[in-house]
Amino acid sequence: MKKTFQVKHAVGGRMFIDTNKQHIPYTLVQHGEGWIFTVDVPWSEAIKELLAHKQELNVFIFQEFDDQPTLKTWYYVKDGPVEYDTEHNRLTIAADSRIEYYPHEYSV
Repeated sequence: MKKTFQVKHAVGGRMFIDTNKQHIPYTLVQHGEGWIFTVDVPWSEAIKELLAHKQELNVFIFQEFDDQPTLKTWYYVKDGPVEYDTEHNRLTIAADSRIEYYPHEYSV
């Protein structure tokens, strides 16, 4: 199975993080009723822009399988904190809800 983690600007779809194009280590853990992403990524203009739009992020994980359709999980950040630790080059994104779906079921 292949996993891709993406963080996009909800308005316009600008991509800030895409592990399909860059090796960017991340972890995802459930925290209470929500989820916490921890992303090890150096400071850059993309991270600066991501933080400037932290109330307007879409976070996705795509799981691609050999024997079944791709499963997409959309995490809603809403008012969850999005923070960057410059000492450890670590981005933290909190999501408070999510939806899983198969994209092929919604394509026309």
